[in-house]
Amino acid sequence: MSEVTDDASSPVPAEEPGRQVVPLLAPRDGVPDVVTTAEGVAKAAAALSEGTGPLAVDAERASGFRYSARAYLVQLRREGAGTVLLDPIPTAADLAPLAEVINPLEWILHSADQDLPGLAEIGLAPATLFDTELAGRLAGFDRVGLAAIVERTLGLELRKGHGAADWSKRPLPDTWLNYAALDVEVLVELRNVMAAELEEQGKSDWAAQEFEHIRLAGPPRPKPDRWRRTSHITSLKTQRQLAAARSLWQAREDLARKRDVSPSRVLPDSAIIDAATKDPRSIEALRALPVFGGPRQRRHSRIWLQALEDARALPDSELPPKTPPFTGPPPASRWARHDPDAAERLTAARAALAALGAEVSVPVENLVTPELVRRLCWDWAAPEDGAEAAIDRVLDAGGARPWQRMLTVPRLEAALRAAAEQKSSADD
Repeated sequence: MSEVTDDASSPVPAEEPGRQVVPLLAPRDGVPDVVTTAEGVAKAAAALSEGTGPLAVDAERASGFRYSARAYLVQLRREGAGTVLLDPIPTAADLAPLAEVINPLEWILHSADQDLPGLAEIGLAPATLFDTELAGRLAGFDRVGLAAIVERTLGLELRKGHGAADWSKRPLPDTWLNYAALDVEVLVELRNVMAAELEEQGKSDWAAQEFEHIRLAGPPRPKPDRWRRTSHITSLKTQRQLAAARSLWQAREDLARKRDVSPSRVLPDSAIIDAATKDPRSIEALRALPVFGGPRQRRHSRIWLQALEDARALPDSELPPKTPPFTGPPPASRWARHDPDAAERLTAARAALAALGAEVSVPVENLVTPELVRRLCWDWAAPEDGAEAAIDRVLDAGGARPWQRMLTVPRLEAALRAAAEQKSSADD
């Protein structure tokens, strides 16, 4: 157990009888000053170069406040070097010395896919990766948040803090910086404990493949028709109303990107739906609607009205369909009606994967993505021979890692074969 405690700390009862959990209230070395200059970056790089072992990394964003996913604070810690708190906004052009030191290292992150894209934007990327959240999933932990895993493995309590705060705020409050420093305080120790746990369970190679997949994945691809995710979009009844909502959504998106403000703070979804439904045709009529008459919205009235006019001018052939076009299988709830055989295959595959997940103590979604299973079952046409090889090709093309295919292909082949045999018996 780490010796990191606070003078005012007192052990509190853990969930397990007889076990004590120690609140982790302050970093052992105190909270360092935030690095905001090129000189500070050079000093931090030199200090980290003198450290040993992997590098604990975290980044704070301003989700819900800013449009971009950029990092507004970067936390780094390495044994023998202490903790670095870096402000990447004023130092963005000065990070080359830091990248030279830390990019060749193994990085330890929790939920790495959340932070790696923003760090890559400023030239920081790991040579190898250890993701403690993903390690917890593969180890079969029922709770995989950082606080939960730290409590379970290290007996320390990381109290909830400011993760959802506006980290673009300047100056950052001292309590926020204390919280940020604690997020990397025990990551190195946690990595070692989780690595030992995975080794004991025979899952080290699985984890290595998953970590490498996350490291190389890059930012997620934008989903098509994102405007359809507007809250209460299904309340719109006509294609013309949908076109208005789409046009308002895009105008909001453009303005949010330009101002680097979260779209919901530019214009709430409810206002988009209201304007698309009522279709105001003048600035006065627009401002008579809730939200649009407020002082923050009045200066953008012409933008919103132009968006509505653009939608109104569209020919019928360019209106969005009432339902989004399918780019893959339809929703599974419709399979029984459209393709009962595919529905039976999916039911059998899901049952087989659930049983496998229970056997190896890994969540089903980490064994193979649900979307890949749906595609396999929807498109499946059993070959005359080599069913396992055919399934393996589908999973491989869908990005499944070797360890996932090794485990799931035999189970999926058996499930699909059983579904086919059941259908054949029913037909007879």
